[in-house]
Amino acid sequence: GINAEYGGFGGQKNSKLVQMLFFSFFKSLVGKEVIVELKNDLEIAGILLSVDQYLNIKLQDIRVIDEEKYPHLKSVKNCFIRGSVVRYVQIPAAEVNTELLQDSARIEAEEQKKI
Repeated sequence: GINAEYGGFGGQKNSKLVQMLFFSFFKSLVGKEVIVELKNDLEIAGILLSVDQYLNIKLQDIRVIDEEKYPHLKSVKNCFIRGSVVRYVQIPAAEVNTELLQDSARIEAEEQKKI
């Protein structure tokens, strides 16, 4: 899969634009399996049910990647994840439009030169 990392983009000015790009992209992944890695190192795999403009995520049919470390989460089937606690979202490689990604990266690099 591919990792989509939250944050790491230059300036407050661009952060809203980048957030909207992530929001639009993640909306296109609804119904697909993703793995969400949280800032506390917990990794949860599940079907992306929804995402909002704050990049909060709802997953269904979840499973914890390291079940031995988190046995209390074994019985959980659905979850809501606050966007601010997400470190990475791993997505199926087949879902990535590399041309679009390269164009976005090029535009971001050009914007950074202007700052």
